[in-house]
Amino acid sequence: MNVLVRSGRPHVVIIGGGFSGAAVALHLAHAHGPDDLEITVIEPRSFLGGGVAYSSEEPAHRVNVPATRMSMFSDDPDHFDRWLSANGELDRDREALWTNGDAYPRRRVFGRYVEAQLHPYLVSGRVRHVRALATRVEKAAAGWTVATEHGGRLAATFVVLAVTHPAPAVPQALSDIAHASGFVANPYAPDALANIGAAAKVLIVGSGLTSADMVAELDRRGHSGDILAISRHGLRSRGHPAKRYEPFGDFAADPARTALELLRRVRATVRAASGSGGSWHSVLDRLRSDGLVIWSALSPEERYRLVRRLRVFWDVHRFRIAPQVEAVLERRLSEGFFANIAASLVAARRQGDLLAVSFRRRGQREIETLRFDAVINTTGPAHRTILEQNPALRGLADHGILRLDRYGLGLETNGASRAISSDGVPVATLLVAGPLARGAFGELMGLPEVACHAQAVAAEVGTMLGRNAAGINGLGKADQG
Repeated sequence: MNVLVRSGRPHVVIIGGGFSGAAVALHLAHAHGPDDLEITVIEPRSFLGGGVAYSSEEPAHRVNVPATRMSMFSDDPDHFDRWLSANGELDRDREALWTNGDAYPRRRVFGRYVEAQLHPYLVSGRVRHVRALATRVEKAAAGWTVATEHGGRLAATFVVLAVTHPAPAVPQALSDIAHASGFVANPYAPDALANIGAAAKVLIVGSGLTSADMVAELDRRGHSGDILAISRHGLRSRGHPAKRYEPFGDFAADPARTALELLRRVRATVRAASGSGGSWHSVLDRLRSDGLVIWSALSPEERYRLVRRLRVFWDVHRFRIAPQVEAVLERRLSEGFFANIAASLVAARRQGDLLAVSFRRRGQREIETLRFDAVINTTGPAHRTILEQNPALRGLADHGILRLDRYGLGLETNGASRAISSDGVPVATLLVAGPLARGAFGELMGLPEVACHAQAVAAEVGTMLGRNAAGINGLGKADQG
């Protein structure tokens, strides 16, 4: 294989330095010596490992799973939890510890943990961080050429696409207020809520994890006004159980072949768990661990049906809010300063300094109009628009090298994480890491699943290098940092 780097070594360029990109870089650096492989991560943020999820400096934003289930190393799930204790993070944030002993630290703390694991490799030069935005990826004679916003060009043997989640799309009904001063289009932006007054009447569009985070952040900032959350089904993200349960059930031994059959099995298993003193939480945990087998057993038509009909119910049970955030929501509900309804947006307009939003409650015909000081858009990442929002991906798609998956979840890949071209052919040296590959893997949003996938992508690169990548799978307990 010809190599397009001055050093003469194969070169892996990872586009995106959030958790997925950082984890791929770490596992590659651990498995391959400095004479074997050059590793570059292109990420505009000042540090690697944060991304959208773990860069927030907001104290109210917490990880939404216990620290004992968050780790960069799939064979060492307690790695992060031990790091927290060793670095005194729990002494600095006593509120992170919940009543059952689980820790839910602030999200930026997890970002610092990932950064710490990569630090030795960055200092030694084993991993290079190019602080820029990748703007174009082109096929070259023996690999790829990656261009950045500052005019840089990198020659690569392999490219790993680990780009961040796209920003939420603004619902069409809110387009007339999209540029109003009181409209928060992207809740992930730094200080997105800084200009919302303490007594402001606030509408939050969406009722998932980000919506809950917005309520918690407003509360932390001293907000005491009314907050209304609107979503089509009116379903809020659920919380964690008061005590720990082991995963319950088995969905992998004889996986369901249709979405309806899967739903029936889940309901039956929840009843069985409840009958034995357990909880639905333990059933959902088993569904997560069996996710790849479940997804693989479904036909494309059944996968589409699952996403279209059941995804909203899966999301609110699967993506649970941290108990500290749940406590804020419950308090605001009891005090009458927070409400959550099922409704569809109809239209919006500016009315002086206020934003008038019209909506129709689910099951009702009449249209209601309420006026708000601020409207926050938490509709979730617009994965269908990823090609429009990311110039590097858009260029690849324009040249037929990349395409969206049919389910609207991200980019189409095969089971080995290779991108699929417009003519349906896997692109051997172009890989996709992280949630944008979930069209092929099903459950690929949670940290444990993303960590496993990052290791798998690193192993695929090792296989293509013609080397034994077994060392990747053993990484973890010997590398505490």
